[in-house]
Amino acid sequence: MQFYGQWAEALEEVEQACAHLGTSTGDPVMGMARYQQAELLRLRGQFARAEASYTEASKWGHSPQPGLALLRLAQGRVDDAVTAIEREIDAAADDRVRARILAAFIEIMLAADRIDAAAAGVDKLEKTAADFGSTFLEAIATEGRGMVLLAAGDPARAAEKLRLAWQALDAPYESARIRVALARTFQELGDDAAAEIELDAASEVFTRVKAAPALAQADTLSRRTGRARPGGLTPREAEVLQLVATGASNQDVADTLVISEKTVARHLSNIFVKLGVGSRAAATAWAYENDLP
Repeated sequence: MQFYGQWAEALEEVEQACAHLGTSTGDPVMGMARYQQAELLRLRGQFARAEASYTEASKWGHSPQPGLALLRLAQGRVDDAVTAIEREIDAAADDRVRARILAAFIEIMLAADRIDAAAAGVDKLEKTAADFGSTFLEAIATEGRGMVLLAAGDPARAAEKLRLAWQALDAPYESARIRVALARTFQELGDDAAAEIELDAASEVFTRVKAAPALAQADTLSRRTGRARPGGLTPREAEVLQLVATGASNQDVADTLVISEKTVARHLSNIFVKLGVGSRAAATAWAYENDLP
């Protein structure tokens, strides 16, 4: 369900699994369920709840990595993310385990501007994909190669690799992420019109699955002049409302945007006034009715 973009259904299923498994004692599958729950919550920007689920997964004997390292990255704690993912890579027992970690390793190394380390991670992932004959791993490795080329200042070759990866993947969220990367290559090449097409397509997917952090990133990358927001919301107010519409609490929003809970409350107050609503539920309904962003 997660792979095919049915995130709401996936969350419902995993919550039912956790409720069922909670009646068992010491069932290791509970750790797997909590980890999957944490991943969905992280991707939706509900960072506080995601961290709690990663902690629960660990208590039940399931490693919280690489998801917890990616959560640290999303929180802006790049050094912590690097430390965690490097430790996990070093501890990997075999290529099968390492393959599960390498995509996150590449993403984190690029965020830390460690291009050589990211390139080495792509080399390993390409070899593992070939050894296992995995089309999916090959596509992820190709995406990684494109991201490394983009970081190294070669947007033309990066675009070639990223398009190959996009064509090979049949997973809405992962494909949308690649389209955001493609938009960056087009911006580097001076083709803003092509970049906006990719960003619009990616944003439609992110909106549907309520991937608030990815949606905010796509919105930030957009160079469209005068990209109007309904209701007269500022960019930050729109980000806050996007997260609130996913069911995030004020603390979740604060964690995602790295601002104080008091600031979130102030933004919400301004949003209510601008939209003429008096509750979070009404603001959420307005967001859906007006196709925010």
